[in-house]
Amino acid sequence: MPHPPRHLADLDLAGRRAAVTALGEKPFRADQLSRHYFARYTDTPEDMTDLPVGVRDALAGEMLPRLLTSEREMACDDGATRKMLWRLHDGALVESVLMKYPDRVTMCVSSQAGCGMGCPFCATGQAGLTRNLSTAEIVSQVVAGERALAPDGRVSNIVFMGMGEPLANYKNVIGAVHRLSDPVPSGLGISQRNLTVSTVGLVPAIRRLTEEKLTVRLAVSLHAPDDEARDELVPVNRRWKIAEVLDAAWDYAAVTGRRVSIEYALIRDVNDQAWRADLLGSLLAGHLVHVNLIPLNPTPGSKWTASRPGVQEEFVDRVAAHGVAVTVRDTRGREIDGACGQLAATVTGRSVGPASHPKPGARLLPLA
Repeated sequence: MPHPPRHLADLDLAGRRAAVTALGEKPFRADQLSRHYFARYTDTPEDMTDLPVGVRDALAGEMLPRLLTSEREMACDDGATRKMLWRLHDGALVESVLMKYPDRVTMCVSSQAGCGMGCPFCATGQAGLTRNLSTAEIVSQVVAGERALAPDGRVSNIVFMGMGEPLANYKNVIGAVHRLSDPVPSGLGISQRNLTVSTVGLVPAIRRLTEEKLTVRLAVSLHAPDDEARDELVPVNRRWKIAEVLDAAWDYAAVTGRRVSIEYALIRDVNDQAWRADLLGSLLAGHLVHVNLIPLNPTPGSKWTASRPGVQEEFVDRVAAHGVAVTVRDTRGREIDGACGQLAATVTGRSVGPASHPKPGARLLPLA
């Protein structure tokens, strides 16, 4: 499978200067290109009026190839939630979501096309893994979000919770963290403290991330407090059990001082029992941690569904009774196939159900 074309976001600033020099231009042209991309969110040569007309097309063609093509965009929540489906150079599909809140704008990005972790309740997991995204393909999702918001706002928070297992694409995800957080012109200048990297529990990669001495938040997709249930819900648990995953997470919190987020999708009669809430609370008590309960957004044709009314509230109360901070995620995007992988499935008709029409409350947006 051919690699994505090289993009300036794949390189640090020194690498961009070397690449531009190899093209016969002065190194400072790399800084100019970088400012256009990371400060003005443009890769269109006509916008680059500080570059000589004779070199704009050539430099943009070599350093700013278009990596994402809009396949479909949908919005709901009165326009506050916008889901984008992108086609990559090789035809692979990935998703990202832009969510506006009163105090922030969060961008959820994909790190892989598909996912190889095989979690049975997840639309992406059922689609399987196509390939890793390049650093620039990850960053380009955020730049597209910035472009959609400009000039009235900016992306303030980024969560690596879209398609894929971020720590299975370790090198490119860490590269993206640096491009997103490095100051202009090196990157977008978003604080690492506003970046969250999620994982299903790849223990060696969590250990490696700890050694990076970054300040990003770590989110662990736990989904069960006992190995019996988690072996089924998160198959990688058969390799690294809950105790190992949490030990690595607590070490990350100790080194970085950042509170670990425990992601827990509530699934009816599978992991939402009262005794499991008590077990979860006892496992986490006394640690620098926050539980993010997620009402399951079922995928088409799936046997997995959301908890019954009242069960969620009892689960929250039982976890909190152990002195553990717990909140319920604000569910966005149910009208626009909001669960990760669902929108791609409606386009391809693969793996998680047949192609569908937009649900009530959703609206198609013009292609960007």
